[in-house]
Amino acid sequence: MKKYDVIVTGAGFAGVSAAIAAARSGLKVLIADKGNCLGGTCTQGLVTPFMSTTTVIDGKKVSFAYGIFREIVAELVKYEEKNLIERYGEEKVSKFEDIYTSDYLIDDEYLKFLLNRMMQENGIDVLFHSFLSGAGVNGSKIEFLTFTTKSGSVEISADYFIDASGDADLAYLAGCPYEVGRAGDGLCQPMSLGFRVGNVDVKKFTENVTGSELNVKFNELREKGEITIPNNSVQIFKNCAKDTVHFNSTRVIKCNPLDVFELSKAETTARAQVYELHEFMKKHIAGFENSRVIKTATAIGIRESRRIVGEHILTGEELVACTKFDDAICAANYDIDIHNPDGAGVSHHYFKAGEYYTVPYRSLVPMGIDNLAVAGRCISTTHEAQASIRIIPIVSCLGEAAGTAVGIASKSGIAMRDVDISALQDKLLKSGAILK
Repeated sequence: MKKYDVIVTGAGFAGVSAAIAAARSGLKVLIADKGNCLGGTCTQGLVTPFMSTTTVIDGKKVSFAYGIFREIVAELVKYEEKNLIERYGEEKVSKFEDIYTSDYLIDDEYLKFLLNRMMQENGIDVLFHSFLSGAGVNGSKIEFLTFTTKSGSVEISADYFIDASGDADLAYLAGCPYEVGRAGDGLCQPMSLGFRVGNVDVKKFTENVTGSELNVKFNELREKGEITIPNNSVQIFKNCAKDTVHFNSTRVIKCNPLDVFELSKAETTARAQVYELHEFMKKHIAGFENSRVIKTATAIGIRESRRIVGEHILTGEELVACTKFDDAICAANYDIDIHNPDGAGVSHHYFKAGEYYTVPYRSLVPMGIDNLAVAGRCISTTHEAQASIRIIPIVSCLGEAAGTAVGIASKSGIAMRDVDISALQDKLLKSGAILK
């Protein structure tokens, strides 16, 4: 049986950042994913662009996304420098923090290559096409994981583990307590399948159609029953490729993302919605007359599923109160953005300029298992709080915190709940974190 210091399950931004942070602490790291590339919802789910995590404090613009996330985006900006200068101007691109979490156009294909390179540079082993199917637990410790692969069942052991699966798959298999969906009915935020449309006359579209006009027409036909998508807005984003736009407007409600039969149904439903929406655009919206669907995500986007029950459950009320925790490991201010689990519409709570909350380390530590940390959208939160911490820049910071904490724990062989918070915070502050 192969042995590592730490195994990271899930290779989205949370997992990648966790793996790099752990490797830079001197640990031998394996990162495993069921897909064929790193980057998670960005590369497999086409979730672009990155959402904004900036604010103004004492007259100065600050960003809450730091460290490894900034390294990744700096490389993306470098790769796209010429195109970005044409769009933003040389002075602004020279200060990439002004653009990297706003409407920066992500080249997700290059990102796959970039993240591969970063794994190699940090000596991290990567295991693709590997579906986590079991956890060997002895008392309060995980001893090994089982992956279902092309080679059959593969068992790999480690001293520590990081669950960055998004669905808390490892925590679940290890017997940790968890919650699903909103209180009352357990419904999760709807799933969406991202897709791209090419051969669009973008100039004609932007000069002749406003967002409100587009949505008025969309809802007019939806009320007539000509559109079946349970959504009341069409979200369109620009793309790096010429004459191409990106859609995040499909919506599958009341489907359990943890039930393989319902998840399969959701994929089928969403793909039908892609073509329904595209036909609407071709028929009614200027600039789309000769367009065609050129790409759909390889996996439907899941906004919410399992959330661990950790040492602290972060609540929506704590976010609204802009709570600053003594054991903070990152700060955030993305709005509490809840897509209606049983219909159309989105509810929001926006933070005012200068307002932000912090995430406590205890929310990364599951109950019942000593050598496991959790990072990403499945940390210990309520339904409402999860709607804010789930975006890519923030989950990347959560991953960096988890990987750094494992690095500290491994030096003394201690449980994750016993990590020295001051030592952890000192390391994160050196990466640029805001914790107070």
